[in-house]
Amino acid sequence: MLNKTVNQVVTKKLSTFEFIIIIAINFSAIAFSIDAILPALPEISAVMSPTSPNKTQLVISSFVIGMGIATLFTGPLSDSFGRKKIIFFGGVIYITGALIASYSKTLEIMLLGRFIQGIGVAGPRIVALAIVRDLYEGRRMAQIVSIAMIVFTLVPAVAPMLGALIVSNFGWRSIFIAFILFSIVSIGWLLIRQEETLKPEHRVKFTFLNLTNSIKECFSNKIFITSTCLQAFAFGSLFASLSTIQQIFDTTYNKNDSFPEWFALIALISGLASFANSFFVVKVGMRKLIEIGFLIGIIFSLFLITFSFISSIPFLLYFIWQSSVFFMIGLMIGNLNALAMQPMGHIAGLAASIIGSISTIIGVMLAIPIGLSFDGTPTPLILGSFMLSFLGLLLARKVLN
Repeated sequence: MLNKTVNQVVTKKLSTFEFIIIIAINFSAIAFSIDAILPALPEISAVMSPTSPNKTQLVISSFVIGMGIATLFTGPLSDSFGRKKIIFFGGVIYITGALIASYSKTLEIMLLGRFIQGIGVAGPRIVALAIVRDLYEGRRMAQIVSIAMIVFTLVPAVAPMLGALIVSNFGWRSIFIAFILFSIVSIGWLLIRQEETLKPEHRVKFTFLNLTNSIKECFSNKIFITSTCLQAFAFGSLFASLSTIQQIFDTTYNKNDSFPEWFALIALISGLASFANSFFVVKVGMRKLIEIGFLIGIIFSLFLITFSFISSIPFLLYFIWQSSVFFMIGLMIGNLNALAMQPMGHIAGLAASIIGSISTIIGVMLAIPIGLSFDGTPTPLILGSFMLSFLGLLLARKVLN
């Protein structure tokens, strides 16, 4: 009787509401892992790198690099071994990285822990989307993902506030304990309540030969290559902004105490980009919106660069510029992914992993030198973003038109 009851509980289909919440919080693991630690960076810098505070930015970059590398493998591995196993092992890796970072005595060990965290976070983030794809299709799938993404967009708005609250009450090392608790709740909820969605008879054997052949096929397609490069340019601006935003608020504008509230406002403004894109993409098309996104980056950056020759950039102008960068990213990323995937329908899962991995890794490589050039003003960041947007627009107009 007990076995029968357990089996009934496990195989019972979740309500749509519960399923969306589970998927949304697993989607949110990346945003929470990046945004919640931002308020802790000044204290981490003071303890771990007092003579080179710019190096603390690598706490963000190392996490993103690990995530980018792992993204290449998590999708294909889940196709071979099942969704829940990969999510479980991803959670174990993530928690291990958080523990290493929490007990680290040097910045280098902390960066190693963050890199391991990044590897682990790719599991729940990527495979959660595969679970949605297993259970739903067409408009219903789009609806589920859209609702989950609305919840996801709220995380950057509240994560820095939560991070600041944790740090002020329990110290900066406690933020890594918060990451562990978040992982246990989000992954544990999924593992307990959601049954395996990829049955053994539908699994595909993982081989490096298949992965290599898929990579070769993807990068023999001009549109795929172009979309990947454009996404890397966009990610470069995003990751450079995320790496330096707390330093700029603190060092340049002396607004460290109010940083969580300002960041929440930026996140909410950028969230409007998804709604704008859903309306305009039908009218003007993906290619035009990609160009418009890069134009936004060029115009706002060029204005502030010109202004910096006359006077120091006031906080309000920087805030508007930073909001425009986040809005630009929100306007373009979905279109770039969709454009890249159009010719890759027969290897959609692998192609999604490839573009996500390659564009993330290249993007963070572009962002690191921009972030490390921080000189106490936002000018290097704005100049770097301008260059990336300008290159992006040139490439988009040359290849996509």
